[in-house]
Amino acid sequence: MNAILLAVLGLSAFALGYLFYARFIGQRVFQLDPDFETPAHAQEDGIDFVPTNRWVLWGHHFTSVAGAAPIVGPAIAVIWGWLPAFLWVTLGTIFFAGVHDAGALWASIRHEGKSIGALTETVVGERARSLFMVVIFLLLLMVNAVFAIVIAGLFQDFPSAVIPSWFVIAVAMGIGWALYRRGVPLLWPSVVGLVLLYSSMFVGSEVPVSMPDAFGLEGAAVWVLILFLYAFFASTLPVWLLLQPRDYINGLQLFIALAVFYGAVVLGNPGIVAPAYNTAVPEGTPSFVPLLFVTIACGAISGFHGLVSSGTTSKQLNRETDVPFVGYLGAVGEGSLAIAAILATTAGFATVEAWQGFYTVFAEQGVSAFVLGGGNIISDGLGFPEGFSQTFLAVMAVLFAATTMDTGVRLQRYIVQEWGSIYNLPFLRGRWISTTVAVGACIALAFGAGEGGGTGGLEIWPLFGTTNQLLAALTLLILSVMLLKRRRGTIYTLVPFAFLVTMTVWALLVQLRGYWEAGNIPLVAIDIVILITAIWVGLEALGALNRSRKGGEDAT
Repeated sequence: MNAILLAVLGLSAFALGYLFYARFIGQRVFQLDPDFETPAHAQEDGIDFVPTNRWVLWGHHFTSVAGAAPIVGPAIAVIWGWLPAFLWVTLGTIFFAGVHDAGALWASIRHEGKSIGALTETVVGERARSLFMVVIFLLLLMVNAVFAIVIAGLFQDFPSAVIPSWFVIAVAMGIGWALYRRGVPLLWPSVVGLVLLYSSMFVGSEVPVSMPDAFGLEGAAVWVLILFLYAFFASTLPVWLLLQPRDYINGLQLFIALAVFYGAVVLGNPGIVAPAYNTAVPEGTPSFVPLLFVTIACGAISGFHGLVSSGTTSKQLNRETDVPFVGYLGAVGEGSLAIAAILATTAGFATVEAWQGFYTVFAEQGVSAFVLGGGNIISDGLGFPEGFSQTFLAVMAVLFAATTMDTGVRLQRYIVQEWGSIYNLPFLRGRWISTTVAVGACIALAFGAGEGGGTGGLEIWPLFGTTNQLLAALTLLILSVMLLKRRRGTIYTLVPFAFLVTMTVWALLVQLRGYWEAGNIPLVAIDIVILITAIWVGLEALGALNRSRKGGEDAT
């Protein structure tokens, strides 16, 4: 199989999905109103609720959802062959993820910018809201723990990525200051920011930074602690100062990175050495049904996207008619990254024997396979030095994982603050206490779920993927209730819901048995809690759906 043909097929399908299906969903299903006052205007406070240019907001949303997951998931899943991964990414993005992401954004806008968990009370009931928020908090807990470990691993494997990854913080804050305090037009801060970012990559290639072992911890574990210290402060700053401009500059850099990668594919014309369907998987590899559909979450459909859409993006949307551009197109962008990951990990090896030599154990591949394979494609296709090509992709992966952490910790703070309001616990409503609770829980999971004192926590990944997909299924069910109350078609949300809930509950039960046999009690406990609460929320929502179908209230 030729990599160019696969890229053209995938990207063309995404373009058609955005041009036609997204427009249909926006006009006929969500019925977007250009005159509706969004929460960014109605509740503007200069910190969380800020009307935002749709290009800047798209950059924030895109890079918040496009973390390391659309790289790691496909990089693992190609062990079953490139065809199952490609089909799930392409079809899942068009018919599942785009509707889910745009729908969660629309639902939040219509409910004063509430998170998908909080608005569940309005749509379904108080008990469902409490249960839903437990699932959301546990998912965010795993997202932040996993991505901190992924970034720390990249810093250890590719020390040339350290300087540019931290330098971008200063660049982003400079852009935020120029845009919001000096009123500088968007063009020049964007150009200068990109020049500084790529210049720092050359510096990083020449001055790699390695973290030594310290305080009885391995270097990677020290990085995990530093990353959470950073996330603590970053998640409390006004969105205009760091979150928005950092995500925006990362969005631009992702566009450039994808253009460079796909350009290298065109010029280098690599062949895909991996089989379309791998019949000789390593011993111990599970069946791709149902595991494929949770291994690739982000990049096909992801419940985390609904948290971002309803948690931060909805508070910044300028006009309701921007929903398809920000929400659906954000999902398309992540799908494009997932296809790049599939190409890098199947066409970035010289021979099928080299590929098989790398894929010897299930779930031990990931970002490193993407960086090494993608670096080979860029080096061969464009003539860049191999070391710089790897730094280029490593920095890209770090920045996306870091922006997801920024958003994830902020969303965890929102959840804790909402609990403080719901249960009349004033101390939890404070920004600093709620952030401390969120970060403390993440550190505990990162260091407690796996072996190695903060370096073995990638055992969380399979459970993260399953929880992520369960949350997406539940979000689609909540959207279905909203649509039915408004007397609109629900087939566009109920069909994806039915497929996801079947695959994810199946996978959750498979994983529960594995964790129990391995004696991993923390993950057994989390698995059980997620399974029970997810089923309970689903039953509550199905009850609300049935009541609406029989002639319940008609929402405004």
